[in-house]
Amino acid sequence: MINKSLTASHMLTEVFHQLKAFILSYTFKDEEEEIFFFKEAKPKLCSRLIYYRKVYNIEMNRPAGTDKQREYLSELLDNINKYNSKRLDFIRYYRSCSSHLDSLYFVRGKPNMEQYLETFDYEFDPNFTTNCDFKVAKLLANDMLSAYLMHEMELLNDNGMNGSFGFPATKITWKGTKAEFQEQVLSWDNAATFGDVPFTQLHSYMQNVFNIQVDSNLSRILDDLKIRNNPHPLLIS
Repeated sequence: MINKSLTASHMLTEVFHQLKAFILSYTFKDEEEEIFFFKEAKPKLCSRLIYYRKVYNIEMNRPAGTDKQREYLSELLDNINKYNSKRLDFIRYYRSCSSHLDSLYFVRGKPNMEQYLETFDYEFDPNFTTNCDFKVAKLLANDMLSAYLMHEMELLNDNGMNGSFGFPATKITWKGTKAEFQEQVLSWDNAATFGDVPFTQLHSYMQNVFNIQVDSNLSRILDDLKIRNNPHPLLIS
């Protein structure tokens, strides 16, 4: 995984620079296109770059011994939860597919609106940065990192460790549609029904509880829900 994450980081960094060079020479046809790029396109690429960089550092600093590893991975999960808990308003805005603040969040040259600029050290170019595109990328990366960390902890559990992240011994099977399942998990996440649990962690757990296998890609889930006649009747606004 160390070699894979390092190779992926180098490749994605090069692609990221190519994308930036293209956008700096490109004129968006309207504000809607600009919002789409900074809300959807750029964060999807940037999130993978963040993810593989984080995985590389996680594995490089991973201690020896199962007890220390479990403590180490658990602390990393806690850090993700703390990060998300400080940004719940924005997370709910993004995950509920809201758009009324998009022109402030995802258009260049807008006032900061007290949004903390958290981005790569070299990525301060106002022509390639908005108030919140990096926040979206970090949110998507944290979803992937949570899933990765949970998987690594499950591997430790499979090697004889017992912990709080196990799954119920008796499973019941979800009888509704996959779309209804995705929508229900999103509603629980949106309402923080189980506390500060990352979406990917909750999603993975509920799949095991209800004996169902579905796509965990949040962007794809939201796209699937949008095309229904009634996109999200269960989601809490």
